[in-house]
Amino acid sequence: MIEVKNLTKRYGNTYAIHNISFTVKDGEVVGFLGPNGAGKSTTMNILTGYLSATEGKAIIGGFDILEQPNQAKQRMGYLPEVPPLYLDMAVEEYLNFLYELKRVDLARGPHIKEICDLVKISHVYKRLIKNLSKGYRQRVGIAQAMLGNPEVLILDEPTVGLDPSQIIEIRRLIKKLGEKHTVILSSHMLQEVQAICDRVIVMNNGRLVADGTTEELSKLLLDNRKVILRVDGPKAEIHKLLQGIPNVEAVNYIGMKDGIPEFSVEAKEGTDVRKQIFLRLAERQWPILIMKPTEMTLEDIFMSLTGDGKKRRVKS
Repeated sequence: MIEVKNLTKRYGNTYAIHNISFTVKDGEVVGFLGPNGAGKSTTMNILTGYLSATEGKAIIGGFDILEQPNQAKQRMGYLPEVPPLYLDMAVEEYLNFLYELKRVDLARGPHIKEICDLVKISHVYKRLIKNLSKGYRQRVGIAQAMLGNPEVLILDEPTVGLDPSQIIEIRRLIKKLGEKHTVILSSHMLQEVQAICDRVIVMNNGRLVADGTTEELSKLLLDNRKVILRVDGPKAEIHKLLQGIPNVEAVNYIGMKDGIPEFSVEAKEGTDVRKQIFLRLAERQWPILIMKPTEMTLEDIFMSLTGDGKKRRVKS
């Protein structure tokens, strides 16, 4: 559905984005994650035709956004970070105006009603937009993006500035939209991408540094060096035994879980000590109730990829 090839945007000697490539399949909900200034909005503006690229191509539904803009734009709806609303219009006036501006060929009344019902703005349909809360204005912005029933929805920071209850409502709405549309969502909020998206594209300093699901990225970065271990036996003796296993670098006692001691065990780089742990504990007849790799949150992954420390470039 969307194909980006070697996309670059340069202002003089400064790169807003540099040589990024990715594809988005039909029906995917993909999150663009990155700090402010990472290049997320620049990428979206190029995809929607608001900016031209210095180099590379952006293809929407088989149409190049630069060479065939009308055909490409017919297949997408766009919600910028600041929704393009006319505050002195009623919701009804605004959506009918956009319907004509976009030259939508679907039956006007039923089409607009279906959208309003979906985004839950039917009860404010006659109200002036300036009298609506920020959450409802955001819903109106999503409604305008959906006019014409585009195959692709591109949403730039759709929950910025909303209160917690409004954020939850908008996330539920986007999740529902993902059932029938391909959705690209830009956000700097880690929990938002984790809650909504099937796949994560991480950007930093104008470059794509990771592409995959949270689980895939975690596996690529983790390599089984750290494990969580819950063993039914005497805490002090287990701790001493684990420290004596070759290639074990550190053992930390986490605490008692349901009366059973739990430990974090870290092995030396390039080693896997799980088999030795199992054999040594089996010799002492201390049952292993849990042994699993340390789970990384999306925040851990994000900091590993974009933090000031040692960075790892990952592409799944």
